[in-house]
Amino acid sequence: MSDKPRTVRALLAATTPWLAARGVESARTDAEILIAHALGVRRLDLYLDLDRPLDDDELARARALVARRGKREPVAYLVGTRELWGLAFEVTPDVLVPRPETEHLVELALAGIAPDAAGTIVDACTGTGCVAIAVLHERPGLRAVATDLSGAACVVAARNAERHGVADRVDVRTGDLLAPCVELREVLAVLANPPYVKDAERAALAPELHFEPALALFGEGADGLGHHRRLLVEARPLLAAGGFLACEIGAGQGEQVCGLPHEGFEAARVSVDLAGLPRVACWRKT
Repeated sequence: MSDKPRTVRALLAATTPWLAARGVESARTDAEILIAHALGVRRLDLYLDLDRPLDDDELARARALVARRGKREPVAYLVGTRELWGLAFEVTPDVLVPRPETEHLVELALAGIAPDAAGTIVDACTGTGCVAIAVLHERPGLRAVATDLSGAACVVAARNAERHGVADRVDVRTGDLLAPCVELREVLAVLANPPYVKDAERAALAPELHFEPALALFGEGADGLGHHRRLLVEARPLLAAGGFLACEIGAGQGEQVCGLPHEGFEAARVSVDLAGLPRVACWRKT
């Protein structure tokens, strides 16, 4: 970046190529988001007043955020939020950053649960709580138990439930997969975005992913599907007859997921996302 760009226009002009040179693919968008956040305005406001003069404090805040993004720290951690399903969720380095692909899991869950349904769902590996909260936002008769092995993630999920007015319908519990809710029965659906990245792929990951919690990224076993195997065992006694387990999977795991042991369930159905890639595997209890 040039030494001291003194207007919004100049700062945008300097920041965008600086980020691009450091491998940031969405350099212009990220520059707008970070500068708007530093100035406490909307992205649109930047363009309504491009020649707004910037004082030293504003420049310092913007440059600090941009410098961290140049080291490939995710934008969501820098601004503290990420949107999913039209809802803004608090994000900290203790949780995985919500991704657009996970909306496919929400869509599948909503397609399988009637609008007037009453009952309980479980969201394992809840992270920000975004999946459970998005589903409850659309299904007012439901309650959710949200679990995560990370206590810090559970704190974030509870805050997000409060933020979106569903705290009275979300029971956040700390523990491994479904261990915190073994007493539940007649559950309508178990949803999960479990870790599924293979450990062998660690070195090839985008730099941003190295900032995210490994606990939420790397699956068990050489194929990364160990959590899915355990969920197929642990979900069965919890689910009502006809209830379902739906899990996000990696783009190259569709065939492997279909081969997992699934006693007590119908064969897996794998749904593709908008890019045509396998994204969610669903097993319905027989």
